[in-house]
Amino acid sequence: MPLTDSLRDDILASVPSLRAFAISLSGNGDRADDLVQETLLRALANIDSFQPGSNLPAWLFTILRNLFRSDYRKRRREVEDADGSYAKTLKTQPAQSAHLEFEEFRAALDKLPQDQREALILVGASGFSYEDAAAICGCAVG
Repeated sequence: MPLTDSLRDDILASVPSLRAFAISLSGNGDRADDLVQETLLRALANIDSFQPGSNLPAWLFTILRNLFRSDYRKRRREVEDADGSYAKTLKTQPAQSAHLEFEEFRAALDKLPQDQREALILVGASGFSYEDAAAICGCAVG
């Protein structure tokens, strides 16, 4: 399938949601931007494999999720501070209460298993249906 103006516009419209999902997975804005960029590059390189009439955002989110997981496995092998205990000692405490509340939310979200965290972000924050979220995550609904 060639890249039409309409398809390009639909891809661009998905970027903010892709970035939000990438931030929820990586916890880092710079890393999220890299994930979104790589997702878009992969999507454009493989645009012929996209089935017209299917769910474009779900296809893009699946690419992003797979990239994150591949990168996570790679980084997990490389990092000596796997549990983040040393990195936590390097953080400075935020001065704003809203940031603290977000950090508490983020900490609670991080306690969820990866598949539950992904499902929550896809349905709750990105607005996907349960069926679409299940398709993105590669699992059954429920």
